[in-house]
Formats: sequence, structure tokens, C-alpha cells
Amino acid sequence: MTKLYQREGAYIPRVAAVHDMCGYGKCSLGVAIPVLSAAGVDVCPVPTALFSAHTKFPVFHMHDTTCMLEAYLDAWREENVDLDGVYSGFLGSAEQVAVIQRLYREYPSALRIVDPVMGDGGVKYPTYTDELCEAMAALVDGADVLTPNLTEASILTGIPYEGQDVSVEFVQKNASALLDMGAKTVVIKGIVHGDEPIIRNYLASATEGDQVEEISSELLPYMLHGTGDLFASALTAAIYTGRTTREAVDFAGELVRDAMRITREQPDFEMRGVSFEPTLGKVAALLA
Repeated sequence: MTKLYQREGAYIPRVAAVHDMCGYGKCSLGVAIPVLSAAGVDVCPVPTALFSAHTKFPVFHMHDTTCMLEAYLDAWREENVDLDGVYSGFLGSAEQVAVIQRLYREYPSALRIVDPVMGDGGVKYPTYTDELCEAMAALVDGADVLTPNLTEASILTGIPYEGQDVSVEFVQKNASALLDMGAKTVVIKGIVHGDEPIIRNYLASATEGDQVEEISSELLPYMLHGTGDLFASALTAAIYTGRTTREAVDFAGELVRDAMRITREQPDFEMRGVSFEPTLGKVAALLA
């Protein structure tokens, strides 16, 4: 796998992080900003929604920021803000897809890293409508890196979801469909076979013949909110330190595992979100 970004001397790359912000429960911008910053990236947040807490909590308040985003980006253009990348995740409305596409038009040389956050376990997240899911498919075409789980791959491709324990052939079918839709590199996350203590991620690239490559890490016996955001943010951080896509996927999987081990020792760990903070030194070490 080739490098998508070549780090040059002391230059600090600037990346727009198009995600929501949660007041409590670590995910989205609360993960992306510190992780990318630790990798020496200037993170430029574009908040797609404001949440009191993440959506696993039974009670949360959401504020959709769609109405402010055009003026927000207008101000960036007036100030001649420059970007080396656009890293998008959770969106607050279908109209926000056009906001990301505007960033693509105005910064045509910026890398496009798309984490199509829509659901997990075969179920859409509660704030995601059919209209928003359909609009998200427009971000597949031209994505330098696309990082869906199997639920999100199913929504994007129309291939029926078959659970997390699927064959390599089924993963290949999904990856090939996403590459055919215009993605340049696809990472399909979270395949688990039976009781094996291994989680498998699969990497495929249009420039490498589209065949999936398995990259595995240890599977811990509990689930945590925010691990998908941590995975995508760590992958993005590694890419912007000059790692290949394969190295970036491997690093992201290992960092998520390490953070999950730390989280297990925290009070109310199943709800508060993934405790990644003590792992930031490993992200910073990518610059060495």
C-alpha cells in the first residue's frame, strides 16, 4: 500500500474535522481533536451537531448546526484558510453532505477521509433518517479512504447485512461494490468469527487490484461507544505522519485495543466512552 500523504519537514498539515461534538461521552470531535493534534495535525473543527451526551444514553439533547455551516465556511474563505484534508464522520442532516462537497470543491487537493457513521449491529443510529443515509452515499465517490463497518457498508451498497461473522468473500463483495462506487481505498471494520478473540479489519484499494487484505488485532470481551471514532481518527493521524494505509489500519486497531483496556478500569466504563487519553503518547510517537 502506498502513502497518501508525505510529511514535509516542520510543516503542520491542516485537516477539517467534520463531526459532531458531545458534551459527555467521548466520541466524535472529542476524540478527533486530541488524537490528530497529538500527531502534529492542525485540526479545524466543523461541528455538524451539538449533543449533551452521545446517543447510547437514553436521554440526550441534540442541536443541528446545519443553518450556520455555510456562513462558517464563507468566513474561512474570506480568511484564506487552507486545508490538506477533510475528515468527515457523524452528520446532523442530509443537507450537510452538500457542505462536505463544498469543501471538496474549494480544496480540491485535500485528502478525503470519510467515516460514514450511520449505525452498527445492523441498526441505524437514532438520529439517522433514510434521507440522510441515502445522501451519505454521495461521499463514497472520490473518497481517498472510506471506513465503514458492515452495517454502514450494507446501507451504502444495498447488500443485505448478514451480521459480524461473515466470510472473506462477503467482505470482498462489499469492498468491491464500494470501490465500484468510486472509493479509492476501503477499510471494512469489525469482522468477528464465533468466539475467536480476534477482530478483523479488511483493506482494499483500487490501485492494488481491489483484493481485500486482512489486518487483525485482539478482540476484548466488551463493547464501548466511541471506538469507531477512535479507529478512524487514529488511522487519519497515522496517514498524516506519512504511514501507508496498511500501517495506518494496523496502528488504529492496536490503539483502540490499548484504549479499551484502559477504559475497563474506569468507573461507569460501558457508558462514558473510550478512555484514549493515556494512549496519546503512542500517537505522538508517530512523529519520531
